[in-house]
Amino acid sequence: FSIEEIEVAPPKAKEIRIKILATGICRTDDHVIKGLMVSKFPVILGHEATGVVESIGEGVTSVKPGDKVIPLFLAQCRECDICLNPDGNLCVKTDLTGRGVLDDGTTRFSCKGKTVYHFFNTSTFTEYTVVNEFSVAKIDDAAPPEKVCLIGCGFSTGYGAAMKTAKVTPGSTCAVFGLGGVGLSVIMGCKSAGASRIIGIDLNKDKFTKAKTVGATDCISPKDSTKPISEVLSEMTGNTVGYSFEVIGH
Repeated sequence: FSIEEIEVAPPKAKEIRIKILATGICRTDDHVIKGLMVSKFPVILGHEATGVVESIGEGVTSVKPGDKVIPLFLAQCRECDICLNPDGNLCVKTDLTGRGVLDDGTTRFSCKGKTVYHFFNTSTFTEYTVVNEFSVAKIDDAAPPEKVCLIGCGFSTGYGAAMKTAKVTPGSTCAVFGLGGVGLSVIMGCKSAGASRIIGIDLNKDKFTKAKTVGATDCISPKDSTKPISEVLSEMTGNTVGYSFEVIGH
């Protein structure tokens, strides 16, 4: 990484320029640096943020300057075949393949006269960024930026794993391995889905208090038993764990 002064062009039609208020650092950003994800360079990373609309391009109707928003890296244009399919979840206009440009094939970033590429159509490690209109969600003006920025990736990943992917059912028992930010979000999703028992598992017992605050009914550490953790869970629940989530982060 390097800190550079860049130029951010005005938004074109159906685009929004955002002033970033807060941004999180995700493991995905680290994947790019380590070469584990394809990306063009130089690039402005970041995809987990909160910002305020600074200016809008022609034809933008969903937001106005001054609105607080969260950029979306898995947005929906609501027009392509995938978006119109109720089972679709990967809009053709999302950029998970490292194109590094917006819809017209160009970028809005430059540094010392050279092109700088976008990341995930968001690029939030900057004071200002430009995104497609459909790549933002308007949020409450009172929402604290440093907290709700996590909704852009970390929270939605965990919460969605429970609510949308696993589809946790009311009265069920869930086991959540890993009580970091995403793991806590899984717990919140399980609680919202109506799970009756949510067991958090982590080596670090310092995380147990927060886990119970957001919905865990039990917390255990593998260090406290000589038995495999699977046996411990079986004995605790009578083999009734219906949903298991691995959120360790490795």
